[in-house]
Amino acid sequence: MAGIVFFKTVMLEEIVDFYVNEIGMHVWLEQEECTILSHGNLLLGFCHRDMSELEGMITFFYPTEDDVDTMYKLLGQNATSEPVMNERYQIYQFFAKDPEGRTLEFQTFLHPVEPIGF
Repeated sequence: MAGIVFFKTVMLEEIVDFYVNEIGMHVWLEQEECTILSHGNLLLGFCHRDMSELEGMITFFYPTEDDVDTMYKLLGQNATSEPVMNERYQIYQFFAKDPEGRTLEFQTFLHPVEPIGF
């Protein structure tokens, strides 16, 4: 089973540009007023609407701490915290905001995890 998480946006072109050019997602599917992006097993859909949905948090996970540090350097002014070790969840993480203000988390697990498959 697979799935897509959709968000309403008033800035479709800017949001797609940010997630593709800053985060490194890929356009998976274009539909009228909607673009679906992929990053590994994550599918995010953004649809142009009269209001934006900003609730929740989008988490991107990477294989290593170095990958998280690379994303921190790439996102610069969008980062809202520095990368830190989170002992409670055994992750290395930082937070950022997208152009509309959605909370983004970038992390790596510091313990073995099962591979994700379809």
